[in-house]
Amino acid sequence: MSLLDKYRELTNLAAELGIANLQLREQDNVLYIDGEAKSAEDKEKLWNSYAKIDPDYRSGDVVMNIQVVARPTTDYTVKSGDSLSKIGKEFGVSWQTIFEANKDVISNPDLIQPGWKLKIPTA
Repeated sequence: MSLLDKYRELTNLAAELGIANLQLREQDNVLYIDGEAKSAEDKEKLWNSYAKIDPDYRSGDVVMNIQVVARPTTDYTVKSGDSLSKIGKEFGVSWQTIFEANKDVISNPDLIQPGWKLKIPTA
């Protein structure tokens, strides 16, 4: 069994999470996984997936070099009548993207308050 087969669940998760510049290579019985995550949470998900396959990290057959690269953001103050969809249209991003970037402020995407300061991810 190749290391790519052994760690298929981990590499599939990396692809699903949209890890940018994802590079997988097997060399000298070690699988190297390199890329850029959008958040520390995504990076943690990868490590948790790895821990399920090799709980004590004893195999020593994976080197995971995942950097967290935050997207640039624009600050926005919520006004009366705003919704995440309306704000998203103004900035050309989805409401989900705004919600993900502001989970520390927003607990329910349907309930935002005037005066809240949001980070709007930009391309």
